[in-house]
Amino acid sequence: MRLPPRFVHVAMLGALWTVTLVAVAALIGIVGWVLAKGLPSVTPGFLFSMPQASGAEGGIASVIAGTLFIILGAVAIATPLGVGTAIYLVEYTRESWVTRVIRYGADCLAGIPSIIFGLFGYVFFVITLGFRWSILSGSLTLALMSLPTIIRTAEVALRSVPQGYREVSYALGSTRWQMVWRVVLPGALPGIVTGIVLAIGRSMSETAAVIFTAGTVLPDGIPHSLGASSRTLAVHFYLLATEGDPETQHTAFATAAFLVLAILVINVSAYTAMHRFLARFR
Repeated sequence: MRLPPRFVHVAMLGALWTVTLVAVAALIGIVGWVLAKGLPSVTPGFLFSMPQASGAEGGIASVIAGTLFIILGAVAIATPLGVGTAIYLVEYTRESWVTRVIRYGADCLAGIPSIIFGLFGYVFFVITLGFRWSILSGSLTLALMSLPTIIRTAEVALRSVPQGYREVSYALGSTRWQMVWRVVLPGALPGIVTGIVLAIGRSMSETAAVIFTAGTVLPDGIPHSLGASSRTLAVHFYLLATEGDPETQHTAFATAAFLVLAILVINVSAYTAMHRFLARFR
């Protein structure tokens, strides 16, 4: 018996709405629960004071600084490598076994568990290269984790720029690099920024890879060099939450609430700046 097309359309639309509402409700429920338990403890004193009693008391100023150093280092390393690789794949080479190997390698890296990246970073950066547990080791490891996301999103964004833009640029006498820099990259900027923001979000929420490379030392001051060990916000929350001590739970949830708010602020700020730039460019 063949179902009427109208019935199938309404049924599928209802199923999609149901799935969407369930996903959104789950997201709002998780974020709301974390903020409700932790936001009351997020005060200026908590944010700008140093941790005490192994993090159970005091604030998270040094943890915030360590997180910023590690994330900024990872993004500074991964962004030029990832975007440059995407530009090479789209603009400077034809489809061949080389491009297929690069894409396959990026896809494989995207599917590797983060703890494997952590073990690799520990063996290679911490032990072999002698960087020890440090901000540098953590940044390099997170950069490797972020590369697949940046490469694939940047490649898709570059391919979404109409071919006619390139042809008009060539017709006006532009070189290949001028065409890429002045025409293709501004048009692909939203997708590239999306990939970078996704990489930042994943890096900020990472624990396993950072524990093996940046360490779990709770500094009593702002890290002063790339060779200093530090603890990120996600690691700080994980260690406090798994101690099972009721006295540390409010600090753990406050750290989690601040981490959620930081990711939201980064996302909103990045997209706002991106749209303003595009408005000026157009």
